[in-house]
Amino acid sequence: ACCSFAGAALGPVEAGQPAMGTPVGEPPLPPQPPPVDLYRDTWVRYLGYANEVGESFRAIVPVSLVWTSYGVATAYVTADAIDKGKKALATKSCEEGRTTRAAVAVVDTFIWQALASVVIPGFTINRICAASLYLMGSMTRWPLSVRKWATTAVGLSAIPFIIKPIDRSVDFLMDSSLRKLYSTEEKPSSSF
Repeated sequence: ACCSFAGAALGPVEAGQPAMGTPVGEPPLPPQPPPVDLYRDTWVRYLGYANEVGESFRAIVPVSLVWTSYGVATAYVTADAIDKGKKALATKSCEEGRTTRAAVAVVDTFIWQALASVVIPGFTINRICAASLYLMGSMTRWPLSVRKWATTAVGLSAIPFIIKPIDRSVDFLMDSSLRKLYSTEEKPSSSF
Protein backbone atom coordinates (compact mmCIF):
# COMPACT_ATOMS: atom_id res chain seq x y z
CA ALA A 1 0.00 0.00 0.00
CA CYS A 2 1.19 3.48 -0.81
CA CYS A 3 2.83 5.28 2.10
CA SER A 4 1.89 2.64 4.61
CA PHE A 5 5.04 3.22 6.65
CA ALA A 6 4.09 5.17 9.71
CA GLY A 7 7.05 4.15 11.81
CA ALA A 8 8.38 0.76 12.71
CA ALA A 9 6.49 -1.27 15.24
CA LEU A 10 8.89 -1.08 18.11
CA GLY A 11 6.86 -2.96 20.66
CA PRO A 12 6.44 -1.91 24.27
CA VAL A 13 9.32 -0.27 26.09
CA GLU A 14 10.70 -2.69 28.63
CA ALA A 15 10.50 -1.70 32.27
CA GLY A 16 13.33 0.63 33.17
CA GLN A 17 14.22 1.38 29.54
CA PRO A 18 13.86 4.93 28.24
CA ALA A 19 11.68 5.62 25.22
CA MET A 20 13.45 6.02 21.87
CA GLY A 21 15.14 9.41 21.61
CA THR A 22 15.06 10.05 25.37
CA PRO A 23 18.43 10.42 27.07
CA VAL A 24 19.11 7.81 29.73
CA GLY A 25 17.97 8.94 33.17
CA GLU A 26 15.39 11.47 31.91
CA PRO A 27 11.67 10.75 31.86
CA PRO A 28 10.06 10.55 28.43
CA LEU A 29 8.48 13.75 27.16
CA PRO A 30 4.71 13.97 27.51
CA PRO A 31 2.76 13.65 24.27
CA GLN A 32 2.17 16.93 22.49
CA PRO A 33 -1.43 18.18 22.53
CA PRO A 34 -3.13 18.36 19.15
CA PRO A 35 -2.85 21.73 17.43
CA VAL A 36 -5.60 24.25 18.12
CA ASP A 37 -8.32 24.15 15.49
CA LEU A 38 -9.47 27.72 14.82
CA TYR A 39 -12.96 26.57 13.85
CA ARG A 40 -13.48 24.08 16.69
CA ASP A 41 -11.37 25.17 19.67
CA THR A 42 -11.71 28.97 19.74
CA TRP A 43 -14.43 31.63 19.96
CA VAL A 44 -14.87 31.33 16.17
CA ARG A 45 -16.87 28.15 16.83
CA TYR A 46 -19.70 30.29 18.24
CA LEU A 47 -20.25 31.86 14.81
CA GLY A 48 -21.84 28.54 13.86
CA TYR A 49 -24.58 29.29 16.39
CA ALA A 50 -25.42 32.70 14.92
CA ASN A 51 -28.56 31.47 13.18
CA GLU A 52 -29.95 29.93 16.39
CA VAL A 53 -29.51 33.29 18.08
CA GLY A 54 -31.14 34.96 15.07
CA GLU A 55 -34.09 32.57 15.23
CA SER A 56 -34.45 33.27 18.95
CA PHE A 57 -34.73 37.00 18.24
CA ARG A 58 -37.03 36.59 15.20
CA ALA A 59 -40.06 37.89 17.13
CA ILE A 60 -38.39 41.21 18.00
CA VAL A 61 -35.94 42.05 15.19
CA PRO A 62 -36.41 42.64 11.45
CA VAL A 63 -36.37 39.43 9.42
CA SER A 64 -33.36 40.76 7.51
CA LEU A 65 -31.30 40.41 10.70
CA VAL A 66 -32.42 36.79 11.05
CA TRP A 67 -31.29 36.10 7.47
CA THR A 68 -28.00 37.88 8.20
CA SER A 69 -27.46 35.47 11.10
CA TYR A 70 -27.89 32.59 8.64
CA GLY A 71 -25.29 34.24 6.41
CA VAL A 72 -22.82 34.37 9.31
CA ALA A 73 -23.44 30.72 10.19
CA THR A 74 -23.13 29.63 6.56
CA ALA A 75 -19.86 31.55 6.19
CA TYR A 76 -18.55 29.72 9.27
CA VAL A 77 -19.60 26.34 7.83
CA THR A 78 -17.95 27.12 4.49
CA ALA A 79 -14.72 28.36 6.10
CA ASP A 80 -14.50 25.26 8.31
CA ALA A 81 -15.04 22.95 5.34
CA ILE A 82 -12.34 24.71 3.30
CA ASP A 83 -9.99 24.58 6.29
CA LYS A 84 -10.50 20.82 6.66
CA GLY A 85 -9.85 20.36 2.94
CA LYS A 86 -6.61 22.33 3.15
CA LYS A 87 -5.52 20.28 6.16
CA ALA A 88 -6.27 17.05 4.28
CA LEU A 89 -4.15 18.29 1.36
CA ALA A 90 -1.30 19.25 3.68
CA THR A 91 -0.97 15.82 5.29
CA LYS A 92 2.40 14.16 4.82
CA SER A 93 0.92 11.14 3.11
CA CYS A 94 1.42 9.84 -0.38
CA GLU A 95 0.37 11.90 -3.35
CA GLU A 96 -1.99 9.16 -4.50
CA GLY A 97 -5.49 9.99 -3.32
CA ARG A 98 -4.65 13.32 -1.64
CA THR A 99 -7.08 15.28 -3.77
CA THR A 100 -9.83 12.74 -3.15
CA ARG A 101 -9.20 12.84 0.61
CA ALA A 102 -9.33 16.65 0.52
CA ALA A 103 -12.59 16.62 -1.44
CA VAL A 104 -14.10 14.10 0.98
CA ALA A 105 -12.99 16.25 3.93
CA VAL A 106 -14.61 19.35 2.40
CA VAL A 107 -17.87 17.61 1.47
CA ASP A 108 -18.15 15.69 4.75
CA THR A 109 -17.43 18.76 6.87
CA PHE A 110 -19.73 21.02 4.86
CA ILE A 111 -22.68 18.62 4.96
CA TRP A 112 -22.16 17.77 8.64
CA GLN A 113 -21.83 21.42 9.63
CA ALA A 114 -24.73 22.54 7.41
CA LEU A 115 -27.02 19.99 9.03
CA ALA A 116 -25.73 20.16 12.63
CA SER A 117 -25.00 23.89 12.82
CA VAL A 118 -27.48 25.57 10.49
CA VAL A 119 -30.45 23.60 9.14
CA ILE A 120 -31.59 21.39 12.02
CA PRO A 121 -30.87 23.78 14.92
CA GLY A 122 -32.35 26.73 13.03
CA PHE A 123 -35.54 24.80 12.34
CA THR A 124 -35.66 23.50 15.93
CA ILE A 125 -35.26 26.92 17.53
CA ASN A 126 -37.75 28.43 15.06
CA ARG A 127 -40.38 25.86 16.03
CA ILE A 128 -39.66 26.16 19.78
CA CYS A 129 -40.06 29.94 19.56
CA ALA A 130 -43.21 29.74 17.41
CA ALA A 131 -44.77 27.23 19.81
CA SER A 132 -43.84 29.25 22.89
CA LEU A 133 -45.23 32.48 21.38
CA TYR A 134 -48.45 30.70 20.45
CA LEU A 135 -48.81 29.04 23.88
CA MET A 136 -48.09 32.28 25.73
CA GLY A 137 -50.68 34.02 23.56
CA SER A 138 -53.33 31.43 24.32
CA MET A 139 -52.50 30.77 27.99
CA THR A 140 -51.49 34.17 29.38
CA ARG A 141 -52.72 37.73 29.29
CA TRP A 142 -49.23 39.13 28.95
CA PRO A 143 -48.79 42.05 26.55
CA LEU A 144 -47.41 41.11 23.14
CA SER A 145 -44.04 42.77 23.79
CA VAL A 146 -43.56 40.69 26.98
CA ARG A 147 -44.53 37.50 25.14
CA LYS A 148 -42.04 38.28 22.35
CA TRP A 149 -39.20 38.88 24.82
CA ALA A 150 -40.16 35.76 26.74
CA THR A 151 -40.14 33.80 23.48
CA THR A 152 -36.63 35.10 22.77
CA ALA A 153 -35.52 33.99 26.25
CA VAL A 154 -37.03 30.52 25.68
CA GLY A 155 -35.23 30.22 22.33
CA LEU A 156 -31.88 31.32 23.72
CA SER A 157 -32.17 29.03 26.73
CA ALA A 158 -32.98 26.04 24.49
CA ILE A 159 -29.77 26.34 22.44
CA PRO A 160 -27.42 24.58 24.89
CA PHE A 161 -29.86 21.69 25.27
CA ILE A 162 -30.31 20.95 21.57
CA ILE A 163 -26.65 21.00 20.47
CA LYS A 164 -25.40 17.57 21.64
CA PRO A 165 -28.50 15.59 20.61
CA ILE A 166 -28.44 17.20 17.17
CA ASP A 167 -24.68 16.58 16.78
CA ARG A 168 -25.10 12.91 17.72
CA SER A 169 -28.09 12.52 15.41
CA VAL A 170 -26.23 14.02 12.46
CA ASP A 171 -23.25 11.75 13.19
CA PHE A 172 -25.58 8.74 13.17
CA LEU A 173 -27.33 9.91 10.01
CA MET A 174 -24.07 10.47 8.13
CA ASP A 175 -22.43 7.28 9.45
CA SER A 176 -25.50 5.35 8.30
CA SER A 177 -25.64 6.90 4.85
CA LEU A 178 -23.18 9.24 3.18
CA ARG A 179 -20.05 8.08 5.00
CA LYS A 180 -20.65 4.53 3.79
CA LEU A 181 -19.98 5.81 0.26
CA TYR A 182 -16.46 6.89 1.16
CA SER A 183 -15.61 4.48 3.92
CA THR A 184 -12.43 5.51 5.65
CA GLU A 185 -10.21 3.91 8.23
CA GLU A 186 -10.77 6.85 10.55
CA LYS A 187 -13.85 8.94 11.11
CA PRO A 188 -13.71 12.34 9.38
CA SER A 189 -13.11 15.14 11.85
CA SER A 190 -16.28 17.04 11.09
CA SER A 191 -17.93 16.40 14.44
CA PHE A 192 -17.45 18.83 17.29
